Amino acid sequence: MPEQDDAEREFDLKWADNAERKEPSARARMLAARWKENPPEPQPFRADPDPAGPRRSSWISTVIVLGSVAAIILLLGYANFRAPY
Repeated sequence: MPEQDDAEREFDLKWADNAERKEPSARARMLAARWKENPPEPQPFRADPDPAGPRRSSWISTVIVLGSVAAIILLLGYANFRAPY
């Protein structure tokens, strides 16, 4: 089979993209057939399958992060203070 040059290949792609009717994918056909007999139940947009438990306050997370940073700063300062010069 001879190689197509870029102009012919581009023409073929444009011709295919401009087709009046496009066949749906196999998955789309399968879902359409399944939903015809047994339609899915309505779901909210981006529904969470299993909601998490109660959330902690954002203040608790902030205190934990800032406390950890302060502890690391103090630990590094103490290590530099004890280091021999």
